[in-house]
Parts: sequence; C-alpha cells; structure tokens
Amino acid sequence: MIVVATDDFELYHEAVSALRERGVTFTTVRLDDELPETTSVLVTAPDDPVTDLSPDVTHISTTADDVRKAVEEALAVLRGGGDRTVIGVDPGTRPGIAVLSGEMVVAAFQVPLSQAVDAIRREAGDAVDPLVRVGDGARLQSAQIVNDLEDVPVELVDETGTTPYLGTGARGMGDVLAAVNIARLEGDRVDSREIEPTPGELQVIKDRSRKRSAQNRSIDESLARRVAAGELSIDEALDEHRNGARSDDRDGSNETDSANGDATDDDDEN
Repeated sequence: MIVVATDDFELYHEAVSALRERGVTFTTVRLDDELPETTSVLVTAPDDPVTDLSPDVTHISTTADDVRKAVEEALAVLRGGGDRTVIGVDPGTRPGIAVLSGEMVVAAFQVPLSQAVDAIRREAGDAVDPLVRVGDGARLQSAQIVNDLEDVPVELVDETGTTPYLGTGARGMGDVLAAVNIARLEGDRVDSREIEPTPGELQVIKDRSRKRSAQNRSIDESLARRVAAGELSIDEALDEHRNGARSDDRDGSNETDSANGDATDDDDEN
C-alpha cells in the first residue's frame, strides 16, 4: 500500500488528488506515526524527516510539482517494477502522445506540434531506459519529431491501422488512442528521418501561411521548405517573409530616388 506522510500541505493535497484520480488504495499518516504493516511505498517531501524505515518500504521523496511522476514511480513499485517506459507518438499538427509502463497507460495527452518534443523529453526524463516510438504517417511532422529527439532512443513504426473506430462521444480521442497502439508496436531504430517535401505538401504550407498572414500573403517556396524541415515555424517564416519584403521595398525606393536624382542632374546640365 502507498502511504503519504508529509508536513508539506501543498504536496499532501496534490498527492492525495493524484492517487484518487488513479483509483489507488492509499492512506495518510502523520510523520511521527507508525507506518501500517502493509506499507510498500512511503511518499514524503524532501524536507520531511524519515528515520528507521524498513528495507521493505520504498521511500519516494518528491515535491508538489513532480507529484505525478512520484505516483507513477509508486505504482511501478506496486507492480513489481522492471517495466520499460515506452512513449508512443501519433504525429500531426497536434500529435497524440501516450506513455506506457509495461502494458499500462500511465499518461496520455495531445499538444501542438511545437510543444511535442518538449513534452516527450519531459516524460522520458526520469524514466529508466525510455523508448520513443513515432508513427511513420504525417511525414513532415513525423520527421520533425524524430530529428529533434537526438538524446532519446527512437523507433519509427508503421502506423497502418493504429487509429481505432471512434463511437459516439469519443471525438478527439483518435490521435491519443493511436499513440497507445503505436507504443505497443515494434519499429525500426532511427537517428533521423530525411524527407523531401512534395509540391503538394509545400503548397499546403504556403496555404497555411496565407491564412495566418494579416496581409493575406503566402511565404515563398524556400521558406516553405524550411518550415517543412522543421527549421522554422509558419509564424517565423512569415516574419522573415515580411522583413524580406520591407528590405526589397527600401532597396527599390533608394533605386528610384537615385534615378530621380540622376535625371535632375541631367536636366540641370541641359
């Protein structure tokens, strides 16, 4: 059983809430109380004094900010440990991400593409021997994620058939459920994924930039290629496009002024 014993009110509140959300059997005691005989895991704050702890009890010291990972660690102890953390990713403009410990899904969420790599690194950060499995669909977004995960082992997975049929009331869950299925499939280890964007994919990026532009102007092909490669976001590409247009306008203005000046000089000479 998991026992929470802490003088940190914020940690107490967050730990109790997290354990209740997971439907876990637990209890709380005062720090100076004797632990129940069935205690397997003791959760405390870093500053809480802990003495005379039985070797059969796993002590997890955590803060309110990291309580979810502490709960997952506690659950791993109850399950016997040894389960590898596998993070499945269904790529897209809003990737679905699922975190599995063995066969158990311990976390699932969906974030914008720009936040996906940070989210994956955060989930893998405290895990022992983590593995990330990324679906091979949505080629450009998949390549961006794979190429930015240099410090985490990655497998590229054939995601054919991983998106389940969604019944009434399940809208929005497809990408997350696909990520769970991707996490459970073996793939090929990769360090990078090089993709040459098709004309159609580049046009999609241009069309998106036009919709995002206040001037209803799309970026050019060279900027679209940099977006496809993950070097720029669409907003950053639009900024470069606007700055380039302003520079061209200034250069054009100077040339006109110079030409006008030359014409005036000629008139004076005449």
